[in-house]
Amino acid sequence: MSSNKKVQELKKRRKEVQQGGGEKAIQKQVAMGKMTARERIIKLLDKGSFNEYDMFVEHEARDFGMDRKKLHGDGVITGTGTIGGRPVCIFAQDFTVAGGSLGFMHARKITKIMDHSLKMRMPLIGINDSGGARIQEGVNSLAGYGEIFFRNTLASGVIPQLSVILGPCAGGAVYSPALTDFVFVVDNISKMFITGPEVIKTVLGEDISMEELGGARVHSEITGNAHFFSESEDECFDQIKSLLSYLPWSNTDVPARKEIVDPLEEFNISEIVPADKRQPYDVRNVIRAVTDGSDFFEIQESWAANMVIGFGTMNGRTIGFVANQPLVLAGVLDVDSSDKAGRFIRYCDAFNIPIVTFVDLPGYLPGVDQEHAGVIRHGAKVLYAYSEATVPKITVIIRKAYGGGYIAMNSRHLRADFVFAWPDAEVAVMGPEGAANIIFRKEIAAAEDPDQMRAQKVQEYKEKFANPYVAAAKGYIDSVIEPWETRKSLLHALDVSGEKSVGMPMKKHGIPPF
Repeated sequence: MSSNKKVQELKKRRKEVQQGGGEKAIQKQVAMGKMTARERIIKLLDKGSFNEYDMFVEHEARDFGMDRKKLHGDGVITGTGTIGGRPVCIFAQDFTVAGGSLGFMHARKITKIMDHSLKMRMPLIGINDSGGARIQEGVNSLAGYGEIFFRNTLASGVIPQLSVILGPCAGGAVYSPALTDFVFVVDNISKMFITGPEVIKTVLGEDISMEELGGARVHSEITGNAHFFSESEDECFDQIKSLLSYLPWSNTDVPARKEIVDPLEEFNISEIVPADKRQPYDVRNVIRAVTDGSDFFEIQESWAANMVIGFGTMNGRTIGFVANQPLVLAGVLDVDSSDKAGRFIRYCDAFNIPIVTFVDLPGYLPGVDQEHAGVIRHGAKVLYAYSEATVPKITVIIRKAYGGGYIAMNSRHLRADFVFAWPDAEVAVMGPEGAANIIFRKEIAAAEDPDQMRAQKVQEYKEKFANPYVAAAKGYIDSVIEPWETRKSLLHALDVSGEKSVGMPMKKHGIPPF
């Protein structure tokens, strides 16, 4: 065969593989409102940057007629490319080829690109669209999943791992996304569940749709398994690009610096928080009042909304923000918000991203439901995460910091590097009203006018304890600042703590309250 014929043969083989499962299967994919695997990769990566590997890999199964089936690329596309000019590793399961089912060689392609991403210290993006394990390959499929899970764990805290659910992701397949850092879902397209509707109907006799069981909204609003929700695949890809712009490429790297822009004038921090402490406000506006250009990239916006987490920049440097949200449940800590904050704190610490915490909460959420749901164990995750973190940790107490909530939200006692408080902040074991009712119970009951006596004792407690100066006098608060000084104080604190060095006890690892 001449060189020209060999080139023609290569082109022919490439074209066959690039057709995936064929025109009919592609049309079916499009009819479901989905892009093909190859289209997704091309759309997400910088134009012309994709380099595909293992294009000609074929499955080795021989049972149940598999020896007569040719599955192009074995149902998954792998390779490298760039996003924003920086290299990433990527794989995309191809639903047009055997439903994107995972067999041994399919898994081997994925684990190979995972190994590459870890070795080369660059992010891994996995696009999941698969019917699950390839039944015809038996235990080999399960072995493939296990190899993937092991590598997810190995890479955790070393490189960013992003999972994009753009189709079904069922059974054992869901555990790989659960082991990665961030999960993206798209409305009416993404499906995640351990047992499908058919199994539930057979075992429990209940009729439920895939969307109700494990659709995008379910995992964005109820389970917390998804970090980002979008209405379309295009919007999802924009979210991925935005997220990566805040992240370092590995735990030995630093995020790329962004342009330094002053916060927008519309976010006047002195006017955001109402004088009446019973009035709620949106803490995200406080964050926007201190970030460059007032940009704030929120994570898990619709789940455990009483806690706000996300990224912004200050003087061009990526900062992780954790804040109580007074608009929802008065910003209390509960089971879900503790999980949400604890995991994010550990992520920032793993990737050397400083943490700024805004505090305004009455404490932990009381109630039988919370106690039975394990609020003690879940609440301890926040304590553990802050205590373990060695990155710069800076706290601003806005209004209320009561009881265990005060301690948990990055207090001095958990080794915050700097703690600031606004003049109206109340730092105490509990709120003035509740404290007065307990401490002065007898005086109030014996008074001729109990209401007047209660008001007097509440004011007395406020003056004596519910203010920032008692804590400041003991060195628990570094400085009481005016609201307008917040950004300036934070920038200075970040500058001086940027090179901090913390000695930790020698150990293999701690035992978090999982």
